[in-house]
Amino acid sequence: MKAEILFLASKEIQRATDIAEYVESGSSRFNPVWIDGKFYVVIKPLEEKKETYEEVRHLAGGIARDLSSRKVDAASLNVDELAKGVPGLEKGEAVQAFVEGWHLGSYQFFTYKSNKTPFQTKLGLEGSKDLESFIREGEIRVQAVSFSRDLMNEVPNVLNPETFPEVLKEAFESENVEVNIYRKQQLEELEMHGVLAVNRGSKYDPAFVEMVYRGDESKPLIALVGKGVTFDTGGISLKSGRNISDMRMDMGGAAAVAGAMKLLALSGAKVNVTALIPMVENMPDNSSLLPSEVIRYKNGLTVQVGNTDAEGRLILADGIIRAGDLGAEYIIDIATLTGAVVNALGSKVAGVFGNEEIAVQLKRIGESNGDRVWPLPLVDDYDRYLDSDYADLCNISSKGEAGAITAALFLRRFVPETANWLHVDMAGVMESSGASGYYPKSATGFGARLLADFAVEISK
Repeated sequence: MKAEILFLASKEIQRATDIAEYVESGSSRFNPVWIDGKFYVVIKPLEEKKETYEEVRHLAGGIARDLSSRKVDAASLNVDELAKGVPGLEKGEAVQAFVEGWHLGSYQFFTYKSNKTPFQTKLGLEGSKDLESFIREGEIRVQAVSFSRDLMNEVPNVLNPETFPEVLKEAFESENVEVNIYRKQQLEELEMHGVLAVNRGSKYDPAFVEMVYRGDESKPLIALVGKGVTFDTGGISLKSGRNISDMRMDMGGAAAVAGAMKLLALSGAKVNVTALIPMVENMPDNSSLLPSEVIRYKNGLTVQVGNTDAEGRLILADGIIRAGDLGAEYIIDIATLTGAVVNALGSKVAGVFGNEEIAVQLKRIGESNGDRVWPLPLVDDYDRYLDSDYADLCNISSKGEAGAITAALFLRRFVPETANWLHVDMAGVMESSGASGYYPKSATGFGARLLADFAVEISK
């Protein structure tokens, strides 16, 4: 079975007045209908304020998921029809957004479903001969975000600190990306004491991965630091809750930077970027890190552990220090870090802290590409909440407020003065609770586009 995608204003639909009235009076953005033995998907006109590339992505994703669920073999869309339907948007960019939304909307992770195989309705674009570059860019972005989603959806007995590095090495073996893996002994030599401490309770050895992409070495070095906790039980400060299986996604930051590197490499971006991923599993055991212990970092700072479930910042600190050692001019860390940011911003927007000017720049990029962030303040008065009686600072706040801000203030202590720094807290946006637009009910792949697009813009 095949479908043709049309907008409500098209001649074919307007001739079928009863169908046109049905579609126009309904609440759905699109409707599958039959007219004279032909199957169509009819799109209602977008409201002017919703005529954005992001809305095109969501629209395409919803149509693709609907048709895929009906096992429709193929769907066709004339690019001129799309351009007429969204006259306020640039034609090539609109086609790219539609391609991106289509494939991400019908994304499926069926690795462990014994009786299911992924099915996606094939998209055919008519009249797109002059738009191949836009189509290719859309497909690259799909590949990058899908890679991030696959990593986040993978189960912890398959993806752990020992296997994760090998997964990345294999994923980039055909790309112009150098993958360097540091194991436990090398971490001891590099004085990555946060990584070593957090991972003590795991049966797996920790790791630290550096992925280097030199698209243009004349550009400023940008370090992307991603939290790679392959499963977070909370450690000795054990998490409570009926189901914490989504804590396999606590490596969402690592997935984001890996996806960003995939996007940059596949697109041949003229940037100079290094991704830094500390990898641990936070488990309770007789050798686990204990509350009250003190960790001494390579830069001389000492940290008292007030709660072992605030482990992400302990390993990100090592990553930020490493970025400074490499001479990064820009450092962006990204992590599923705090529940507090979810309370503040909900499940659709991530929080960003740090340099105010580039935080606003990142916000604008996210509004365009769909990975939305909102700048939150670094309140200096809250820094004293991290005071410790036994060390330079504690890894948790002494107050029951501003948890996302104090986590960011903790990380700021490790940032070199010469670097421009941002911290993205993506805890609320790591997964979607239900299928909507181009998001499935699973990992979102948030951050891959955000970080890659930021690196490109900063490097112009």
